[in-house]
Amino acid sequence: MAAAADAAVLVGVGSERNYPAVRLAAQEAAAHERQLHLLHAFNWTAAFEAPTIAQPRVHAEELLTEAHRIAAEVAPDLPVHEEIVEGPAVAVLVRRSDAAFLAVVGDGGMAACADCVPAEAPAVQLAARAGCPVLVARREPPPQGPVLVGVDGTASSEAALEWAVDCAARREARLLAVRVVEPDETIEDATGQLEAVVARYAGRRPDLPTECHAIRGDPGNVLVDQSRSAQLAVVAARGDEPARGMLGAVSQSLLYHSPAPVIVIRGLTGIPTGGA
Repeated sequence: MAAAADAAVLVGVGSERNYPAVRLAAQEAAAHERQLHLLHAFNWTAAFEAPTIAQPRVHAEELLTEAHRIAAEVAPDLPVHEEIVEGPAVAVLVRRSDAAFLAVVGDGGMAACADCVPAEAPAVQLAARAGCPVLVARREPPPQGPVLVGVDGTASSEAALEWAVDCAARREARLLAVRVVEPDETIEDATGQLEAVVARYAGRRPDLPTECHAIRGDPGNVLVDQSRSAQLAVVAARGDEPARGMLGAVSQSLLYHSPAPVIVIRGLTGIPTGGA
């Protein structure tokens, strides 16, 4: 199901650490000609533990004001909506994601922790449960490299490919499509199949530069390695069972270890609609 024409790019603003996510969300909203929705989940328990009850509310308003300023710096004409909602951050974002075009969240620094498996991290929980694609931002800006997408022949990976083609075209970036070769496949056969499926989707964008690679190895490790020079990585939430609420091993590997921002495609099939 494609997003509604008026669906916004939703970004969680829980602390100053989320400002890189706000910047990236503003870029995506402007590129897709969508409004930006800045959302802060207000914690009443923390408010009662603060020196004054008003202090956390004032801080929340200050966070949104600064986030709005950052968004305006990125795209001065971007329509921006601010909202403070009571409730746990992940639950609020998951609920609001059902009506969003894209949900954006910071990674909490997990990409810098090589040995971490942060299954309870807000970014992981949102990517596993959201009703729309989820973009997980990193603290450090990525290089101006290609848009990377993993393609394994499943319908969900083709939805990710379609989204990646659109993202690469809007960013005026090269599309890098990668397929991990199965043990019973040859490199030549896998490359041919990958080139054929990429041509079906990228053919709609004749000016889009594309590159296809078939590589042997562990799928998660291969895509993490390829993501090191990418400006964005796009992956299906779960290749073999896309309707399940959990994340697959490959999407988890990218979320945990890719230095590039990652879009986990879920909640729809097909390219994002809206904008030219």
